[in-house]
Amino acid sequence: MAPPPSNARWSDALVTRVLDDARDHAVPVLGISGLQGTGKSTLATQIVTAAGARGLRAAVLSLDDIYLDHDVRARLAREVHPLLATRGPPGTHEVALGTSVLEAVRAGRPVRLPRFDKLGDRRLPETEWPTAEALDLLLFEGWCVGTPPEAAAQLVEPVNALERDEDAAGTWRRWCNAALARDYPPLWAAMDRLLFLQPPGFEVVFDWRLQQEQTLRAAAPGRAGMDAAGVARFVQHYERVSRQALRTLPDRADVVVTLDAQRRVVPG
Repeated sequence: MAPPPSNARWSDALVTRVLDDARDHAVPVLGISGLQGTGKSTLATQIVTAAGARGLRAAVLSLDDIYLDHDVRARLAREVHPLLATRGPPGTHEVALGTSVLEAVRAGRPVRLPRFDKLGDRRLPETEWPTAEALDLLLFEGWCVGTPPEAAAQLVEPVNALERDEDAAGTWRRWCNAALARDYPPLWAAMDRLLFLQPPGFEVVFDWRLQQEQTLRAAAPGRAGMDAAGVARFVQHYERVSRQALRTLPDRADVVVTLDAQRRVVPG
């Protein structure tokens, strides 16, 4: 059976459960972590709607919104490693910006929420960021949110063809892991509670990401997109850290929502 569309709605019961948990623990910042295609953005959006129905002020910040601009990543690609041109892996985010936003929300201060233009591959000017006034809840969602770095010994062997063929010396993966160890802990610490959408394994990511690409192309027929081979190469950029998330986040997250290969919540 094929998985449901990546924009399928989560059940009202799950949304209520997550929102109740956040309110029971007086959480101003809730992290939502999950590999590509797990439905993080959809869940966060539904929680915002449900919060609004209760008279609560809620908003979403995505890890994607603090990507480094194309020009900055291009410089890293020249100076450090060509694979850093691809946005998404650790080291391609302006982490201090994200941390400042989360800390402002926790302090109850008004804050502008960064927004990234993926088509233009640049962050929008600050004047175009929405302003959030004294939020009751901020949903901070992203594919590697909360994930710790690996031990140096785990970086020696490549995990896929991309690492074997394009990072034979391990420069890229060591650089990303060092960034994850150095820069991201303050961002993770600025969350009050963490939810992990746990898929059955990394193997489902290709199917889910390919389906997402097909959905996007169907919605915009003229849009340039990736074929299966392109998606297969693309997801390899995230495989190492995704597998680290799968190893570590079930024990680190405060709430774990287990999914099957069809993105259905597994009771438990």
